Amino acid sequence: MARRDNPRRPDGGRSSPPAPRPSALRRWFGRLLVWGAGFTLLGVVALVVAVAVTARSLPGYQELKSSQTGQMIVVRAADGSEIVTLGPSYGKWVPYERIPQVMKDAMISVEDRRYRSHWGVDPIGIVRSLMVRVESGTWKQGGSTITQQLARNIFLNNTKTFGRKAREWVLALALEQKFSKDQVLELYLNKVYFGGGAYGIDSAARKFFGHAGEEITLPEAAIIAGLVKAPSRYSPTADADAAVGRGGVVLQTMVSNGVVTASEAAAVDLKKVKMVEDRASQNSARYFTDWALPQLDLFLPENDQPIEVWTTLDPVMQRAATNAIAGFAPKGAQGALVSLDRDGAVLAMVGGTDYVTSNYNRAVNAVRQPGSAWKLFVYLSALEAGYTPDDRVVDEPVTIDGWTPRNDGARYAGEIDLRTAFAYSKNTVAAQLGNEVGFGSVANMARRLGITTPINTLPSMVLGSSDVRVIDMVRAFAAVQAKGMSVVPYGIRKVTTTDGELLYSHRPESSQQLIPNYVAAGMTDLMQTAVNIGTGRAAQIGRPVAGKTGTTTSNKDGWFLGFSSGITTGVWMGRDDAKAVPGLQGGAAPARAFAAYMKVATAKRPVEKFDTELKLPQWQLEPDDEAMLGSPDEYFYVDEQGNLVDPSRRERVPDPQIIEDPDASVEGMPPDVPQAANDDFLNRATGRQRPPPPLPSP
Repeated sequence: MARRDNPRRPDGGRSSPPAPRPSALRRWFGRLLVWGAGFTLLGVVALVVAVAVTARSLPGYQELKSSQTGQMIVVRAADGSEIVTLGPSYGKWVPYERIPQVMKDAMISVEDRRYRSHWGVDPIGIVRSLMVRVESGTWKQGGSTITQQLARNIFLNNTKTFGRKAREWVLALALEQKFSKDQVLELYLNKVYFGGGAYGIDSAARKFFGHAGEEITLPEAAIIAGLVKAPSRYSPTADADAAVGRGGVVLQTMVSNGVVTASEAAAVDLKKVKMVEDRASQNSARYFTDWALPQLDLFLPENDQPIEVWTTLDPVMQRAATNAIAGFAPKGAQGALVSLDRDGAVLAMVGGTDYVTSNYNRAVNAVRQPGSAWKLFVYLSALEAGYTPDDRVVDEPVTIDGWTPRNDGARYAGEIDLRTAFAYSKNTVAAQLGNEVGFGSVANMARRLGITTPINTLPSMVLGSSDVRVIDMVRAFAAVQAKGMSVVPYGIRKVTTTDGELLYSHRPESSQQLIPNYVAAGMTDLMQTAVNIGTGRAAQIGRPVAGKTGTTTSNKDGWFLGFSSGITTGVWMGRDDAKAVPGLQGGAAPARAFAAYMKVATAKRPVEKFDTELKLPQWQLEPDDEAMLGSPDEYFYVDEQGNLVDPSRRERVPDPQIIEDPDASVEGMPPDVPQAANDDFLNRATGRQRPPPPLPSP
């Protein structure tokens, strides 16, 4: 067999043996490097393209400045002071050159010390975050730059996923490609969340320190910069000590970064920084805002821009109302108060003893029995039917349709005048009056004056067995104070943008004459007597007051409603579960709370005497055959079906003299239609004869 030799070299020698082939591992690793480099290159190209495309699609700088999430609503009291800010508060935009340097230095030191050197994403920060993750087993450092945080705040959410993080990197790189470092920092400082609803340094400075963002000092900057890490934990209004402690950490970081000296930091006493006091003591005003602000949907249904709502609430009166309810409500009981000005403006509203504990607004939502306060409608009906305060009535036991009302203490005074009967809240007299004028008429009177809840017409309704709302009762009493004119409660005077542009202004509703002014005068006479000598004596405040007490069975509810110097106020007290409250009577705690509030509310108003002079209509002074027709054009009234009738639009009644129906009676009435009231009632109501004294009871 021929032997195969190695080929000879040109010089005659033999060639060296071939080099050994690389191992499979080395070949695989080489390919991995090549493919890795290729994929890295493709990734870089893809990243560059993504950043370029994203940068081109980003909104312009001015658009980013004006963008915000959610609607900010600043609610102001009647004097312009801020009651509450709802939704995100962005404050005023502070341009970069007007942002205090200490604020810029503090934020960069604590959030992104290499801000000026990276391109939006900090590789060193990412590596450090990974190392901490490996050592501790948890993510303790996010490695997010200021630019990344801005991208997340504007375009993303806080979901902790790698996909969201990748998008955040792309957006951060794109932001720094499109905008300068100064512009990015300006956007960040005006948009970052500092807690308490405050977005941006101006909003934070105003909320926590009471001044504009352009006036931030070194210690304030340290506290504000420290809030970004955990706004709810370090908020000065939530935990002042935690905020100060975190501010100290920021100061030391600023020293490490060389933006302040150690001596400058040592000279700062963070505990002496003056912070705005928490408004927790003013929480009762939220009852009012909860009632008033939903009305914005009617006034500005399409609005979503930041607005300022200027309300009718008087801060001094609101504090007085809060103190009155908290100070006089019996232990375990709740209280509510509504106070209206002449035009219906809500001056104060308290819906409970503490809004934080219970935000249920008892002033406008709760329905409770008014007790004897309901007698307002009974006596108004009687006065409208022809009674006067001086007319004589008899306080004695009476039974109506099987119902027997009793006076407090089962005491009966016999023959007294109407004024005395009302002053001492005689139940038997109210029952007789309601029976005489008609329980339907009393219900119509209540509906006419603004009661919106269902009203029963059982005989016991004259003592307040129908549930009512506090605000409705106050509205009814306000109509009497207004000499019979309608009063509609309102709480918003105007709405403007944060730049002062007027979006809505309250327009007073046209008033209607609900009851004749002489009826209102007579009712005021009765209520003034009730305060002077009757059940409402505890409501006296050193000036004329007209009002009425109300107490329900077993002392479950206590009321006092009245007016003085143009202010009408109602107070209710009781338990939410409607259980009895020992000792609760309208003439006690509610009347005292009314007096405590009204002394403050009327302090700067002139003393006003009530007009109680009875200027009776001609038909009542000189009765004739048409006495009960009255003067139909004087005021609105309610017909037998409970409908409010406009006299100027009703059909004219044919003259009975020219009725040709042979079946009609001599007086022009169809024989099959019963007479609305008997002759005895008509005679007494028109003054032709006094009601005969009742026979003595056995």
